Amino acid sequence: MSNLETTPPEVDCSGTPDDGVEVIAPREVPLGGPRAMLVKRTLPTRERSMIGAWCFVDHYGPDDVAESGGMRVLPHPHTGLQTVSWLFEGEIEHTDSAGVHAMVHPGELNLMSAGHGISHSEVSTPETTMLHGVQLWVALPDSDRDGRNGFAFHAPEAAPLPGGGGTVRVFLGEVAGSSSPVATATPLLGAELVLDPGATVEIPVDPGFEHGLLLDTGAVVFEGAALDRSDLGYAGPGRQSLTLHNPAEAPARAILLGGEPFGEDLVMWWNFVGRTHEEIEEYREQWEAQSARFGTVAGWTADERIPAPALPNSRLKPRKRRR
Repeated sequence: MSNLETTPPEVDCSGTPDDGVEVIAPREVPLGGPRAMLVKRTLPTRERSMIGAWCFVDHYGPDDVAESGGMRVLPHPHTGLQTVSWLFEGEIEHTDSAGVHAMVHPGELNLMSAGHGISHSEVSTPETTMLHGVQLWVALPDSDRDGRNGFAFHAPEAAPLPGGGGTVRVFLGEVAGSSSPVATATPLLGAELVLDPGATVEIPVDPGFEHGLLLDTGAVVFEGAALDRSDLGYAGPGRQSLTLHNPAEAPARAILLGGEPFGEDLVMWWNFVGRTHEEIEEYREQWEAQSARFGTVAGWTADERIPAPALPNSRLKPRKRRR
């Protein structure tokens, strides 16, 4: 998914996260078009730019495609990151400049690695009536960020949580006795949780990870903090387990993210992840020049692409994450 903000902020991701528990409220961002589909973004923010290597979290839907027009994201570039698509409802057609054409379905991981550079498009299919899901980005470490493009697919089965109280689908990493075969460049966790009405569950986790819980539907109290829909609850490293409670009379669904605190400074602007102002400037210039770095996406003309927004008048400045 592209970041379609016309004045995207620069983000310098550095420092060590604190050990507190906090709730990050989302902000609405239009996905583009005359009847713009709105997404709710919780990462990055001024307060917190990353959870592990997770650096971008968008939550959208349920969105009535007849009203919004659905998703139609033209070819756009990425560097130094991986995109993670996870749907609850609907279908999205993914096409990228590495020659991958894939359909994104509910409960199936689609992970694209940008590496040195890639471009792709995402369009909801004509059969889709409701669109509902999350789009996530993972920052690649310096050892992998300039590598080759890649694509991974995984359809995890729902497994009962140990001790009962709900189910889990692990699409990256491992938790609660379930694991994903998809390799990651840094230690990561990504899973869909469904909690039974009234359930309280305690999930053992890696104490070296920091964690975030994004509430999709229902109600959840995360480590004592009540979450509203689309809120992202953050818990710092050092915990042996996470406690989740569903106080409602209906099931609750959430996405659990985790990872080791990212040990490298990076700058994220628009759809690019780099390390310096000069790198970001170079990526932008190459995309505007239709450089071979980003290739072309089949099925679109040369004019059907998202242009890069203008860089700020001043040099991209660090935005420090809270220590």
